[in-house]
Amino acid sequence: MVITPWICTDMKTSISARSLAIADLAAAYRERRTTPVQIVRALYERIAAVPDRGIWISLPPINRALEQAETLGACDPASLPLYGIPFAIKDNMDLAGMPTTAACPAFAYTPTASAFVVRRLTNAGAIPIGKTNLDQFATGLVGVRSPYGACRNSFDPDYISGGSSGGSAVAVAMGLVSFSLGTDTAGSGRIPAAFNNLIGMKPTCGRLSIGGVVPCCRTLDAVAIFALTAQDAARVCAVAQGFDEAEPYSRRIAAPVRLTPLAQGAFRFGVPRSEQLQFFGNQEYAHLFDAAVAHLQRLGGKRVPVDFAPFIETARLLYEGPWMAERFIVIEALLRSARDAIQPVTRQIIEGGAKPAATDAFRAQYRLRALRRASESVWNDIDVLITPTAGTTYRISEIEADPVRLNTHLGFYTNFMNLLDLAGVAVPAGFTAAGLPFGVTLVGPTWSDFELLALAGRVQHHGLARLGAQDLTLPEERHFDWDALAHRRPDEFM
Repeated sequence: MVITPWICTDMKTSISARSLAIADLAAAYRERRTTPVQIVRALYERIAAVPDRGIWISLPPINRALEQAETLGACDPASLPLYGIPFAIKDNMDLAGMPTTAACPAFAYTPTASAFVVRRLTNAGAIPIGKTNLDQFATGLVGVRSPYGACRNSFDPDYISGGSSGGSAVAVAMGLVSFSLGTDTAGSGRIPAAFNNLIGMKPTCGRLSIGGVVPCCRTLDAVAIFALTAQDAARVCAVAQGFDEAEPYSRRIAAPVRLTPLAQGAFRFGVPRSEQLQFFGNQEYAHLFDAAVAHLQRLGGKRVPVDFAPFIETARLLYEGPWMAERFIVIEALLRSARDAIQPVTRQIIEGGAKPAATDAFRAQYRLRALRRASESVWNDIDVLITPTAGTTYRISEIEADPVRLNTHLGFYTNFMNLLDLAGVAVPAGFTAAGLPFGVTLVGPTWSDFELLALAGRVQHHGLARLGAQDLTLPEERHFDWDALAHRRPDEFM
């Protein structure tokens, strides 16, 4: 399914923004071609008109969103960096006054305060539109493990959206919001981005506070950003980041941002050895990855083969090791009191977290430390690592028939990242003959987030120019000031 260009219209005046990309919508506000109130009304109408794809768990009453939009109407659009920008929130993150379900009605609660990053975004002028569907308790990379229904791909509803943040990705891809928040512990932000032709930013753990987020694996959780462009993801990250004193896993940004050489000029990029790549029989994805590598070379990149073995072994640790115990801790009480309230596949996976002993945890930590050391040397030879975001994709029916094994395939290139304390950005990189998106992930060391986004911007603007699943092209932002944004003071918009 392809969405037509986005137009906001009311009964008296025809007004339009070229797209919901932040640059386009901000220009429409500055030029008085539209207002936040008109945008909110148009989006609620559009959400009602779009065929159901399992995107939403809950939507605030339109009056609530209109009240926020009306408050902005008294402000200068230039006074707030995200003035009137609509966004969606994965429903394992708190939005004050709205239920947080983690896709489990028996677990639901209604918070009195929003998550730390949500507060920062709304203080900067962004308008929350709704809470999105997810794999229950963020356990899955498929988007189908939810009592609220399977979330369907924005290009072909027979295919998975990816997960666990599927609803957040599809909402952006289909032009229902400008950006969205998800979480990413094992690929839950990157996989849905790749399957819906989006930028999916998995920042350094702790850069965006997980305060007000239902934990998955608390020591490894990260808040993810879905955006139409790399520039939009950078804008959102620059506002959302900041040290949260109330959250023990929040981190102060400890290293200076170095935007060259990835923002411009030559760079070295690592590629796993050919025998270490896995496409699970999907030859189209293999060819598209080769094309993405060639594209980086045309941008001035020098290809460097790397040994991917330490990354592969680290990825296996996440689900085969004791970190499953963290997931068990989150819902242990619910498993004892209302076991049947949890989806069968989700329950099967999480109950395994009750088995590891303390000795298993220490052995795994020792092995992880060795794998970190083995993988660190790669950064002496490269500026960035590129992998497929996923080696293949699947129909919903295929996942339902073989839910665990196929889900494991999807995590091959994603599960290692937080264990190794790396940053990653999923970037659109082509389409199959059937019109399904393919994506790659740019991987960098701790705190390289804005460097990766800068390179992602180059990749987008010299390659695919399509916005999500819409017949729209990227805004013209060739002179985007990456340095100014990357150095924005994090204490703004608290």
